[in-house]
Amino acid sequence: MTDDDTDRSLEERTEALCRHLEATAELPIDPRTNRWLGEAEAVARDAATSDLDEATTKKRVDQVAHLLESADETGHDEVDEHLEAARALCAHILEE
Repeated sequence: MTDDDTDRSLEERTEALCRHLEATAELPIDPRTNRWLGEAEAVARDAATSDLDEATTKKRVDQVAHLLESADETGHDEVDEHLEAARALCAHILEE
């Protein structure tokens, strides 16, 4: 996350969350972890692209956070960086 993330709207942050998870889709990772990330990506995409109220968006982000808890460390630096950023975005969104 960057210093200006606190100034970004909920919509912008959910879009960033979705982008981080989409970026992991084409990278070589364990199939079990990939399954969790795929589910998290689908829920994040729903939060980012659907016309949802704030409470529902945060519920989706909470679901993403729980799915990411199930994803193991991948051993792939780029994937791990995206996961760290996605987890941080989830935490930041849910703190509001």
